[in-house]
Amino acid sequence: MSAPLDLPVAILAGGLATRLRPITEKIPKSLVPVRGRPFLAHQLEMLQARGIRRAVLCIGYLGEMIERDFGDGRDYGIQLEYSFDGPKLLGTGGALKRALPRLGPEFFVLYGDSYLPIAYRPVAETFHRSGLPGLMTVYHNEGRYDTSNVVFRDGAIAVYDKKLRLPEMRHIDYGLSVFKAAVFDAYAADQPFDLAEVMGRLVQAKQLAGYEVSERFYEIGSPAGLAELETLLSSPHA
Repeated sequence: MSAPLDLPVAILAGGLATRLRPITEKIPKSLVPVRGRPFLAHQLEMLQARGIRRAVLCIGYLGEMIERDFGDGRDYGIQLEYSFDGPKLLGTGGALKRALPRLGPEFFVLYGDSYLPIAYRPVAETFHRSGLPGLMTVYHNEGRYDTSNVVFRDGAIAVYDKKLRLPEMRHIDYGLSVFKAAVFDAYAADQPFDLAEVMGRLVQAKQLAGYEVSERFYEIGSPAGLAELETLLSSPHA
């Protein structure tokens, strides 16, 4: 059990989860069952074991069901709060902008379908040492688990682009990042925008630190990913 970490985590859980239909026609992705329990239960327990004590769920589609089932998070040892998109989908960046009053000056960001069983404290320490307003974790992917989208050079994010395909792209955005809230000052409230746009701007300004992890990522964004996580959580060492 890790000592508590000061940084909260924002969990982006407002997507429509179209790749998991028909499962997600009646429940949000966070409630998709994995080994007989909602995915979010596994995600929160993993975070709690690594020192996270506070999380803000950025939710939209069927989000009320998540709040009903998980409440204040006390059953998982995490203080849970909720930030709703409102009448229109805000995208990953807009959802974070809306959640800033609940998050404070610095925070982790994690996708609602990601299961990332790494040590979180070294990521926070690297972020603070960098003095930069943002940090992206990367994994040396070589196209294995998804399309590589990062050029990671000399410990820094040299290129990040989810559309451009370069042969030098051997790493992938691992799915965990850290930000100072001030990064979002330039964006209008209640307007949709994507977190990838924020990261792209930071890379161009050489303001995005990098941290390479060695453990692969797991996700439930697709049926294949869901099956892989089921296998992982069925092992005695999970």
